[in-house]
Amino acid sequence: MLIAITRELEKNLIQKIADRYGVHYETLNFTIPPKIEMGELALPVAFDLARKVKRPPAVIAGELASDAGAMPGIWKVDVAGGYLNFHLDRGAFTLELAQSIERQQFGRISEPDQAGKIIVEHTNINPNKAAHIGHLRNATLGDSFVRCLRFLGHQVEVQNYLDNTGVQVADVVVGLERMENKTVDDLAGVKGKFDYYCWDVYARVADFYQKSEENRKLRSLTLQAIEKGDNSTAEVAEHVAMRIAKAHLKTMARINVQYDLLPRESEILHLRFWEKAYQLLKERRSIYFVEEGKNRGCWVMNTAEQAGSAVPREEAEDDEKIIVRSDGTVTYVGKDIAYQLWKFGLLGLDFNYALFETGNDHPLWITAREKDPESTQPPAFGHADRVYNVIDSRQAYLQNIVVQGLKALGFEKEAANSVHFSYEMVALTPACCEELGFPLSEQDRKRPFVEVSGRKGLGVKADDLLDALVQKVLTEIRARHELPEEESEKIARIVAVGALRYFLLRFARNTIIAFDFKEALNLDGETGLYVQYAVVRAKNIFRKLLESGEDCPKASDSYPDLGEFLTGNDEIWEIVYLAARLPEIVRQIAQSLELGQLCKYAFSLAQKFNLFYHRHHILSETDKRRKQNLLLVADLVSRQLEEALYLLGCEVPPKM
Repeated sequence: MLIAITRELEKNLIQKIADRYGVHYETLNFTIPPKIEMGELALPVAFDLARKVKRPPAVIAGELASDAGAMPGIWKVDVAGGYLNFHLDRGAFTLELAQSIERQQFGRISEPDQAGKIIVEHTNINPNKAAHIGHLRNATLGDSFVRCLRFLGHQVEVQNYLDNTGVQVADVVVGLERMENKTVDDLAGVKGKFDYYCWDVYARVADFYQKSEENRKLRSLTLQAIEKGDNSTAEVAEHVAMRIAKAHLKTMARINVQYDLLPRESEILHLRFWEKAYQLLKERRSIYFVEEGKNRGCWVMNTAEQAGSAVPREEAEDDEKIIVRSDGTVTYVGKDIAYQLWKFGLLGLDFNYALFETGNDHPLWITAREKDPESTQPPAFGHADRVYNVIDSRQAYLQNIVVQGLKALGFEKEAANSVHFSYEMVALTPACCEELGFPLSEQDRKRPFVEVSGRKGLGVKADDLLDALVQKVLTEIRARHELPEEESEKIARIVAVGALRYFLLRFARNTIIAFDFKEALNLDGETGLYVQYAVVRAKNIFRKLLESGEDCPKASDSYPDLGEFLTGNDEIWEIVYLAARLPEIVRQIAQSLELGQLCKYAFSLAQKFNLFYHRHHILSETDKRRKQNLLLVADLVSRQLEEALYLLGCEVPPKM
């Protein structure tokens, strides 16, 4: 709404400037005044016009102020030097905002700025062991970014890629077949958390490889068997990957994350996606076969600027990225080039699809080797105009290779629309490590954070972290309230997930996070709990109002003195204006990919609401019109806070 007013004001002023001065602008750069009493929008265009028409900026600003003062939505316009300060019609703006929020809670606000389909690929956990804390950051970033894009009206498809034929799965299969002597039937009988069981097996494989050259060769042989399919090793890999993928989906459902499609790497191979991409790469001479040196027998892509020029063999080797190994197996980046081509609809091929059982109402599809005659017609997947790959910053080089592959094939537009949504790792504070039972050395205790490693078996499993958070919150709830255990557990889950997601989102994405229980669960700090509590506090106002027999006001009611009330209360108007800025913040996030902006916005709005709550005793207010105005403000701020929490993937508990 604020954006709509700004755009209309801009459009009218551009026309007025053209009519008055003969100067044509495409856009005008509005700013926000430092204090709310100075207005809601400021415009310095008079300074630029002064240079072009040779007149004082203050005079030009005065003339434009006279023009703008009669525009819809504007109460008055002040001139400060050469600045134009615009004051909105507070009463009309607030009522329109309240009505808009009532209509569009958790919905799309408008048509998107750019049309076209967006694919966001996130989570992408190797299906070889349990999810860990780093995967939670990936999924949280990706999921909240999707929510923001959909809020802005974009058509978004969410994909969670399953690398079910890769090295990590092969390593677990080696461990299961060669160390544990397990068959598919044996694995089917393994009870308990299968992803935890494979976590431990994976941690021991590295030592197994170190014991002999024969053991090390098993990785390549296993990869070949998995890629070929139709053998006992491939059956073990399929059982492992799909069983663990289901465990991952359950873990992510705990933090309110859902997907539309699970593309499987095996179908990229078996449906000949890779074969088609391979031929294209060879035809365009984007890759070449190496006859000698350390990369002998491999198909490689040259990643240097001098690609294709005559350089010494030893220098070229440093810039060669292997796409197909000497044993004929395809590297991750090779399969990812094929996958990226499919996302943009550039392969001329498509997957087969089947519905995947999730236990919730959201339909989830998975790629399949053959069409499922029992399945309903799947949506039209792929064919994106823009693709975001949410992958940690350590994968930047490989992501660049994928983009380079698109460019080498002549797909410049698609390469430009392939965005690596990068982020840094998640570590733990020493205190958090000890609470989770990790033994620390004296040196570790002095560090600001402790890195963990799933390969070494020292990672923090996502479910363990969530369980610990829920238990801490549950202990606090039991101390504060006498509630049925089922209700206490429900509240604990909502609060714990809110605390975790907010913590993982509030930092800049390329900042290393050191997770800490105490910091995440601080009710007085910049946390999800603080924002949740502000909404609970607001909802309690309306609950008590209904219990007293009074009706809750609606945005459609009459508010005859609302404008006068807000004009005389700058601090109340300021919170309304901040509540109106949510769409603006979300648009900034769509550009910057920084979800921390939304966290800071929600926290700031919650802070201002809490001050408003303490200063104005709404329920005991004796002036009926003032009470009605205060309730309207409380309602619209509460709704906007709840909307912000929804975009962050957090729910609002009934009590705290």
